[in-house]
Parts: sequence; C-alpha cells; structure tokens
Amino acid sequence: MANRKIIISNLTVVLILISLGCNSEKNDYPEPSDKSINGAFVSRKGTFKFGDKNYSADYGIITVTENRENGRGLIHLPVIRIYARTKNPREPIFGLAGGPGQSNMNWSPIDSLLFNHDFVMVGYRGVDGSTVLDCPEVAEAFKNSGESDLLSEKSLREIGKAWEQSTHRLTSQGIDLTSYTMPETIEDMEAVRNALKYDRINLMSESYGTRIAYIYSLLHPQNIQRSVMIGVNPPGHFIWDSQQTEEQLYYYAQLWSKDSIMLKESPDLIETMRKVLHNLPRKWLFFSIDPGKVKVTAFSLLFQRNTATMVFDSFVAAEQGDYSGIALMSLAFDYTFPSMFVLGDLAYKAISADFDSLQINLIQEEPSDIVLGSSMNKLLWEPLNYGHFPIKLIPQKLRSMIQTDVETLLLSGSVDFSTPAESANELLPYMKNGKQVILCEFGHVGDIRYLRQAQTELLITNYLNTGIIDTSKIEYVPMDFQVSWGFPRIAKVALGVAAIILIALLIGIIWFIRKIKRHRKLKASLVL
Repeated sequence: MANRKIIISNLTVVLILISLGCNSEKNDYPEPSDKSINGAFVSRKGTFKFGDKNYSADYGIITVTENRENGRGLIHLPVIRIYARTKNPREPIFGLAGGPGQSNMNWSPIDSLLFNHDFVMVGYRGVDGSTVLDCPEVAEAFKNSGESDLLSEKSLREIGKAWEQSTHRLTSQGIDLTSYTMPETIEDMEAVRNALKYDRINLMSESYGTRIAYIYSLLHPQNIQRSVMIGVNPPGHFIWDSQQTEEQLYYYAQLWSKDSIMLKESPDLIETMRKVLHNLPRKWLFFSIDPGKVKVTAFSLLFQRNTATMVFDSFVAAEQGDYSGIALMSLAFDYTFPSMFVLGDLAYKAISADFDSLQINLIQEEPSDIVLGSSMNKLLWEPLNYGHFPIKLIPQKLRSMIQTDVETLLLSGSVDFSTPAESANELLPYMKNGKQVILCEFGHVGDIRYLRQAQTELLITNYLNTGIIDTSKIEYVPMDFQVSWGFPRIAKVALGVAAIILIALLIGIIWFIRKIKRHRKLKASLVL
C-alpha cells in the first residue's frame, strides 16, 4: 500500500498540470447578509494574492434565489472583485472557468488586464457556496469496478444506481436539482453585476465556461462589451465525437512520423496504441490494470501537449513489454478523476443543456477498429440508461446555435481533444462579430494560456482593450515528443523509493527488537 500511494502522488502532480494555476490562499468571506432576500450582497476589503503579486480586492457573498421560477429557496455564493490599478477602469471582466463541476473561484487573472479592468469571480451554484452537489456514491462507484472493466455494462449499471442514490439523497435534503443550470448561473452573474453597479462587462471564459458565455450573449447581449472564449464548447458538445478524437490521434501520428527519433521507437503510433489496448494484461506486478480506466485517463491526458506525450511514451513502452506506465494510468484514475469534479454539478448542468445530443450519442455504434473511442461518453452518460434522473431541459433556443452580435474572440488549439477547433467552427457562422484564432499544435486551455503565455496574454489584452485581433506575436511551437520523466520511469522510481523505505523500516524494526532483547538480557543479568 505504501508504494502504491507514492506512485499515485507522483501522477496526481502530473494531472494537476492539466488545470490552471490558482490562488491557493484561503479566503475569508463575510457572513451572508442578514437581509435574506434575492440580491442581498455583503463584502469586505482584502488583498488578492497570486504568485508574488498583491492586489486590492473585495471578498463578498451574494444571496440569490435557488428556483427563480417559483421564488423558493435561497443560496449564498462567494464573490471576489480584484480592483484595476488605474483609478478610472474600463468595463470589468467576469471570469467563467471550465467544468462543469469545478470551481469558478480559482482564477489567475492576466496582469496586463488588471491595469484597466476589474476582474470578478462569482461562485458557480452547485460547486461554490452554500449548496454543493457532491455525489460520493457515484465517486465510489467509479472506483469500484473491481475485477471488471470500468466501461463494462456491469460497471455502468452500478454507476447508474449510484446516480439514482445521489439524486434521492440530494432531493431529500430539499435541494431543487432542476435549478442548477447555466441560465440560472448567468442570472447569478447578473445579480452580482447589479450589486457592484456595473453597466456593461467583458467575459473571459474557458472550456465549459465558453458555453455559459455564449448563452449569456443570447440572454443579455446589451450587458456585454466583448467576450473571449478559450477552448470553445458550443451547444451539443458536452459529448465527445469519437471520430474527431480519432482524427486528432492520426494528426499526432503524422507529427510523430516526421520525428526520426520517435520513428525508431514506434513506426506507427496508431497501431501501437491499438495493439496495446487490444492485448492489455490485467496486472502489472501486483497492480491491477483496468482497460476502461486506462482509456479514460489516457483521453484526459491527451487534452494538453505535455501530458499527451507521456501517454504516447507509456504505450510505446507497453508495446515493448513494459506495462508499468499503463498500470500507473489505471491506478491514478481512482485517486484523481472521482475527486476532480463536483459530480452532481457536472451531470445536471450538462444533462439539462445537451440531453438531446446525449440520447443520440448513446444509441450510436462505433467502428470496431477505433482506438480510444468515446470512453468518456460511456463513463459519464451511458449510466443514464440505468438510473432515474430529474431532467428539466433549458429552453430550446439556448440548446441551439442561434445568432449573437456580441464581439467575440474564439481561441482554439489544433490538437485540443476536449474542445476541438472543429467544434468552434460550427459555432462561428452564428457569431456575427466573432473571429476565430486557431493556434497550431496547441491543446486545451492550459496550452492556450500558458504554452506561450506572454504572447497569448498580449493577444487577449489588446482584444479586450481595443477589439483588434493581432496574432503577429504568436510563435509556432513545434511538437516535441521526447519525455524525460514518463510514467514508466515514475512508476519504477516510485517502486524503488518505496522498496528503500520498506527496507529501511524493516532494518529499523529489527534493530529496535534486538535493542529491546539486549536491554532485557542486561536487566536479567543485573537481577541475578
């Protein structure tokens, strides 16, 4: 068990790289207003810290109605306003982070934007604040595929039952699950905009947050100055297109084939992955290998370039008989994936928006020769067939692509497995004042924001300040498949460290026992 924990801790660090850096300080919010009414807001002055910089900020709590249709229930959400450095700031920027099921309070704002703009974070209902849609029953079901395959029908049925159990528990607590939707989240943002007395705002959104930004532009276009969408998720795309995934793998394979060093490792990257997945052993040493967990973890790690190379490295090693990296990916699932999301929020926001698309996807059959396929779809959405869920769809016009006039910059990476650039292309015709920039060989949000950080931040800052898109400073970053610390190496080093610790512990125990025996013998001789 000790060596297992060491291995997992290493991979956890790797997976954290997928998410954005965040403000790790524990924030001290005031108590909610004594006025228990919708829109009541209370705040205190403070300092926002990230990196080596401090900013003046307000820390607040907004009280909003849980169900705005019937006016029932109140929930409290955290708010952070980071003040611009200038005395006469321009339109503030509201951040909309990725998810669903992840916090909106962990932003690392762009410093150059904070010169002219306040930056505002409003907690996502269902994740941040007084009501959190945790589903420990589902998290446990994710882990407990046992000797089965995580994506087997047996496992998915158990996950479906767990969803039903979670739903029953949450509703019995008086939580109205049908109120945890993106339109309601947008009205929370509007409540904060009014409380802070802002006229128009800018939006900066990432991944799932871009869907909120798009719907925001349909519901309240008059309140938005400009919008930047990073890793665009249009209506219908809380599911992943297995064909797009396959095409992106082939794109990586083409890049791989141009690298003479990598070609010596594997002449055909796609065939390597297909062969390894087809012939997966169920154990490496004493560690189990779950095929479904390997596929889901691999798909998640493909979101960013650096972790994608670690996936490829593990598959190449496995083809050569070393399954240590694959086993590490399987083991890591239990220690990372179930706790990465507030699962109830993930499910109910996605289902309420894209249930039509989910239903279509669930009845489609994939080609038998597909490599990764829709592993994430199977895990998250197929259990819908085996459990009861309170589904209340958001209005049809908000589940469709319809025109918006809001000025919008859409930023996509050409190898983004989470929100492919092709999906953003579908939305672009409906963005009357929208422009798309595709960054060649960039992956998901983390790559777009940090692979060439200064250059991307300059692009975003200029756009929000002037509406002008200037990509001349963005440098091409060629793909590098070489890995210095891959999963196979991490697994072996972790096992080695664990073995040394166990040997040292064993030596210590033996020394202690001998010392006790010597002490007892000495004591006995003195008595005699």
